[in-house]
Amino acid sequence: MGHDHDHAPPGVGEHRARLAVAFGITTAILVAQAVGALITGSLALLVDTAHMLTDAGGLLLALFAASLSMRPANERLTWGYRRSEVLAALAQAAVLLAVGAYVLVEGVQRLFAPPEIASDQLVVFGIIGLVGNVASILVLAAGRSASFNMRAAFLEVVNDALGSLAVIVAAIVIATTGWYQADAVAGLVIGALILPRAFTLMLETSAVLLESTPPGLDLAAVRQHLLGLEHVREVHDVHASLIATGLPVLSAHVVVADECFVEGHAGRVLDQLLVCVATHFDVSVEHSTFQIEPATHRAHEHASHA
Repeated sequence: MGHDHDHAPPGVGEHRARLAVAFGITTAILVAQAVGALITGSLALLVDTAHMLTDAGGLLLALFAASLSMRPANERLTWGYRRSEVLAALAQAAVLLAVGAYVLVEGVQRLFAPPEIASDQLVVFGIIGLVGNVASILVLAAGRSASFNMRAAFLEVVNDALGSLAVIVAAIVIATTGWYQADAVAGLVIGALILPRAFTLMLETSAVLLESTPPGLDLAAVRQHLLGLEHVREVHDVHASLIATGLPVLSAHVVVADECFVEGHAGRVLDQLLVCVATHFDVSVEHSTFQIEPATHRAHEHASHA
């Protein structure tokens, strides 16, 4: 079987176009909300503007990462720049965590000392933000599962939309009741929306960088299934990780019967191993490396192999 693989992520050009449109919309909303925050003095709008600023930066970073991931592999970067999308998503998650923490601190302070808010102007800017964010959601929705990068971008605009909705609700409450603490409550709600999603994304991207086993791939089941193949006597030193979204890799040492090296079965066993991990499990591993060895080779391996 052939072993040439295309490392370029599928549909990157389309995703890059979606990110570019979302970035343009987000930047326009950012400018409008920054003006609105200065005019109204609203914490919720200020926080949402700060959130929009990080999101605009995150979308720009995501766009840059999507462009990088299209560059071909070379002798120094054998996987190309595929992992750039993981780094971009991790950076966005870290920034969102920082913004969410700031929101919680500032929101609690304003609960006890709320400033006066221009509610009529606040609702206008909230509506502008909501309309723009809904447009970005529609642009990114179709590609949100394509990569960590696209998922991070989609989560950011969803959080922005919820933040704009919280701004609108706060403006209505202030206009109808005069309860200015509603602005601080809206800011706290935005922070509460940001933190869990950002933390989850940070955990998932960190797991990739730590080369954890890809979600959904059970190495014990892989080892057991490989042992069921003809001529396979032992499977050890099994490793699996995720280079980037949709690109799992696996390697293992496979001990086969000694007669395989005499009768020429080793090549056939290798083909069976490759087909097994590529087709048998829920996570298809098309990039796999197997070291076929006789039983006597185990005595020469390093003690760290298991």
